Amino acid sequence: MSQAMPHNTKKSRKPRARRALALAVLPAALLLSGCFAPSETRAASASDDRISIAMLQPPRSGLSPLSDDAFKLSRWATAETLVSLNDAGEAIPALATEWKRTNGTTWEFTIRSGVRFHNGKELGPATVVNALEHAIKAVPLPRILDGVDMRVRASGNKVEISTATPDPLLPHRLSSPQLAILDTAAYTGGTVDPVGTGTGPFELVKVNGIVGATLNRFDGYWGTPAKAGGIDVAFVPDGTARAAALRTGGAEVVEAIPAGQVASIDKNLIVEVPMPRTNTLYLNTKRGPFADPAVRAAAREAIDRAAIVKSVYEGRADIAEGLLGPALSWAADARKDPAYSKLLASRPAPAKVNGVKISLGTFTDRAELPEVAVILEQQLEAAGFVVQQDVREYQFIEADALAGKFDAFILSRATVLDSGDPVAYLASDFSCKGGFSIAQLCTPQVDRAVAAASEAEAGEGRREATILAEAQVLATDAAIPLLHERVIQGESARVLDAARDPRERILITAGTRLDAAK
Repeated sequence: MSQAMPHNTKKSRKPRARRALALAVLPAALLLSGCFAPSETRAASASDDRISIAMLQPPRSGLSPLSDDAFKLSRWATAETLVSLNDAGEAIPALATEWKRTNGTTWEFTIRSGVRFHNGKELGPATVVNALEHAIKAVPLPRILDGVDMRVRASGNKVEISTATPDPLLPHRLSSPQLAILDTAAYTGGTVDPVGTGTGPFELVKVNGIVGATLNRFDGYWGTPAKAGGIDVAFVPDGTARAAALRTGGAEVVEAIPAGQVASIDKNLIVEVPMPRTNTLYLNTKRGPFADPAVRAAAREAIDRAAIVKSVYEGRADIAEGLLGPALSWAADARKDPAYSKLLASRPAPAKVNGVKISLGTFTDRAELPEVAVILEQQLEAAGFVVQQDVREYQFIEADALAGKFDAFILSRATVLDSGDPVAYLASDFSCKGGFSIAQLCTPQVDRAVAAASEAEAGEGRREATILAEAQVLATDAAIPLLHERVIQGESARVLDAARDPRERILITAGTRLDAAK
């Protein structure tokens, strides 16, 4: 199973009366909104054995592991990968027990025996090859595979994976939830259905559209069985509603508590973890006013990051000095390289703007972002821009953002989400062939820097190349980092050993359970 991040073992608190977890305890307004619905399969007699979760975003791609929905499957401990990452970001065994590099471009992975999918079928090399080939052929390509020419084949009880060029981080890459291994039955009719086709300690048994999902303990799990009987998931995009679910007892674990709601919640129910997530303003370098580097520089100079952190996040965030934040402890020291400062000094002088009209987009799923948009509008208009905002739910705005339809876009972006290494993020967002290029950036300097970082072996040399790639991106002003977020997670007093994962890959593990004494 996936390796959990530091867990929470809570001390005894003042005893509370046991309460049913049905959402009748939520305010009527929330029930009417449909934000949080109880599982239809959840019996009252088993409620103490099931964990209810309020999650930030509903599925955008039918819970396909080939999309960002993969991280939901990972956080529910239902879909697993060949490799996992430990707390230090090192690759460790999961569905593969070991691996070795057989030549410069080829790795060999031994597939774990005795693993069964939730539908009873057995895991084997052919199933692994099938899952990975679907990822390789997917459109759009999973971002962890951006720029990677990968081939897979079965060989006995092993899977051989080759790349066109040496890839020193291939095992880390295979830890991405987007490369989860599902049974062949999941891949039919051009879609991927994770219901009953994973290998984790919890089986996904029902998905209720964008409302919720139900998972039950899988008794045939190859590892340590789950301690909870199941998981009941509700998708609650509204941050105020998620906070209310925690306060009123409607949910045991709550994702992404908005900073503005923390003061209204018992501090003993709040967990705060620094995370590799950067709130960034992407500027469209291909068309519109920000195609001019000097106009981009004017936007950069207009922004007061400290004011955003203080007013919107109430100090519960870190002011950005670069794209990579304090969760990557090496980044700050690496920026002391004189070459880094020299690249930033090469940026053009800001243009004088007067009445320059720009469109600014963001989404409502992260409650702080619309507020950030308001502050940025004020700051940019004070510098001479005229700002037109467009704020929607993420599922309704992503396609326009990726198509370059905005002059500027505010995005909360995880920088090491997929591989535990930030190079994949830099390649995806800022290289010419990147699959998530909201800034529409394509320069030979950035491409060379990202390629150098991609080819570097793990260790100090790779870190140095990575920070210089960051500098090359910042030198273009295609992305203006604002702040680094923190995980603000809510956990009821009854929850034991929920994962506190800065990478946001893990939430409920086999060991997560409810305290029967509360």
